[in-house]
Amino acid sequence: MTNRIDEAFKTKPIFMPYFPLGYPDLETSIDVIEALAKNGADLIEVGLSFSDPLADGPVIQQATQIALEKGITIKKSLAAVKELRGRGVTIPLILMGYYNPMLAYGLEKFIRDAKEAGADGFIIPDLPMEEAEEFTSVAGELPLIQMLAPTSPDERMEAIARNAKGFIYLVSVTGVTGERREISNDLGDLIQRVREHTSAPVCVGFGIGTPEQAQQVGQLADGVIVGSACVKTIGGSEQPVETARLFAKNFRSALSNTPKT
Repeated sequence: MTNRIDEAFKTKPIFMPYFPLGYPDLETSIDVIEALAKNGADLIEVGLSFSDPLADGPVIQQATQIALEKGITIKKSLAAVKELRGRGVTIPLILMGYYNPMLAYGLEKFIRDAKEAGADGFIIPDLPMEEAEEFTSVAGELPLIQMLAPTSPDERMEAIARNAKGFIYLVSVTGVTGERREISNDLGDLIQRVREHTSAPVCVGFGIGTPEQAQQVGQLADGVIVGSACVKTIGGSEQPVETARLFAKNFRSALSNTPKT
């Protein structure tokens, strides 16, 4: 299998938006993700909705709740990923969701169906490294992307970074997802701490809301993850697909013009 994630990181910093399937409805969400993919996103975090999204702030919580009310399921989400591949989306698609719905679906069946649909990996915020062995043994070559935070002790940071596959999702702030007014002054030091233990790309998420902030983070990190701002901007638009195109182009342009440090 060609490793689409490694390919994506050949030109850095990468732009990685998050968008949940099923919001504001299933068909629109597929169109939005296609628009993001074809207008500047290098990798997309595809949201799988769950009723208790612990790591997510109010914007994403509300969006995933609407998706659930409209009837989104794991099965429909995987079919949507397959449809995106059929529409010519070639960039990596990482499934971001919580562990409970995957277990309810059946772990081996979920991973098999995700592979067949064309997923490239997984982000599961409520599955810590210490409890992930069953999942990773079934997932095989598809990486489980690990998350690190400013509060991660050095020993844990080293263990996660040393064994990282795909890339590392570095949470830039403590707390849940959501836009912040400014980027933490300590971010550069935090990224440096992680890089001491790994050669895997380091992507920063949580709190990045504008192209200017993305550019600022892009000077330090290998990739920039934009979740709440993406969901809020596109979901609140009367023309979500057109808004998605412009959103991707604006962030891609900012990152392409990131000054080299």
